[in-house]
Amino acid sequence: MIYSDQQLAQQLERTEARANAAFVEARASLFPESKAQWIEVAGTYAMFDGPESPLTQTFGLGLFGEVAHPDLDKLEAFFTERSAPILHEISPMADAELLSLLNERSYQPIEYTSVLYRDLTEDLDYQIADNKHLATRLIATGEEERWARTLAQGWSTEMPDLSDFILELGQITANTAGAFPFLAALHDEPIAAGGLYIYDGVALLAGASTIAAGRRQGAQLALLNARLQYAAQQGCTIAMMGASPGSQSQRNAEKHGFRIAYTRTKWQLLSN
Repeated sequence: MIYSDQQLAQQLERTEARANAAFVEARASLFPESKAQWIEVAGTYAMFDGPESPLTQTFGLGLFGEVAHPDLDKLEAFFTERSAPILHEISPMADAELLSLLNERSYQPIEYTSVLYRDLTEDLDYQIADNKHLATRLIATGEEERWARTLAQGWSTEMPDLSDFILELGQITANTAGAFPFLAALHDEPIAAGGLYIYDGVALLAGASTIAAGRRQGAQLALLNARLQYAAQQGCTIAMMGASPGSQSQRNAEKHGFRIAYTRTKWQLLSN
């Protein structure tokens, strides 16, 4: 049995940090003018993907060793020099002294995320989507834009003002090292897209969406099964994902064998 402890938190947080760092590297390669960059300070990954990007923050603060004021000075300078907000996503498994340090420096908690995981070494009990016309697969070379457009179209009903941003996000994700984009197609027409990132035996599930016309066809369940199966075949022992606490996404994950590892808190420096 895999227990929710600091060792698990280190695995999960490092996987998400590596996924975001790889994304930043892909953006820097595709769009050098973006000046996307990441650094590591005291075991913490700090990402700059643009001032308004959700990836612009840190992961793993206080989880891989003690953090002192000089470390936070370096991290804060990294963001301040780029006119970006200073945000840290922090696991409750991090060093307990970190809370006092953050309070001393005028940080405030602003957001929670449930981090969920499931064991992939067990027999995977799949609930099969009852739709013989639905097929899932890893995209082929040259389908990156098709995958990104499907992803963006699926999110367009939820966040219409961010459709262009999500399209660009999807195009970069599809070209990120370590990423494995999946499509679900109905009668050979893509209706849903889902992301998978693999690092050191951990599979991160992210970015799943279904276009409005393709909903209630079993696409999300099919994508979940396909990604879990693929990850297990690649030797992954753990799958992970993030969700808003108490959300439908969290409930869906728990229905399919995921457990809550911990609730992560995002902290922001107010004086920036």
